[in-house]
Amino acid sequence: MANVKDTDIKSAIGWVLRTGVLASVAIVLLGGIIYIYGHGHMVPDYRTFTGVPDFAQPGGIINGILTFRGRAIIQAGIILLIATPIIRVVFSAIGFIIEKDYLYTGITLLVLLIIFISMLSGHSA
Repeated sequence: MANVKDTDIKSAIGWVLRTGVLASVAIVLLGGIIYIYGHGHMVPDYRTFTGVPDFAQPGGIINGILTFRGRAIIQAGIILLIATPIIRVVFSAIGFIIEKDYLYTGITLLVLLIIFISMLSGHSA
């Protein structure tokens, strides 16, 4: 039978996943509405390459959010969706530390280390 701590940790992890997904959907939807409102009448020109958009860089995303640019807001929602499982792993590690389960704490921290090394190096596992 699971103890109270285990049940609370599983509930917190479930809450993190639900909240992350719902928040990212809401952010992407808001960005889509803003983008369509401002650019819905435009016809895209695919014959000319215009380069990498501003919102592809972290500074451009933040600036785009502050200026209510739809594509930057959509990008932020997608980043939140990608970050949600990583946040889940962090919550799992905290849960294992609270339960004093050192084997799973080590394994979870190793997974986090691999994720961060992959993100920084640009390589996937």
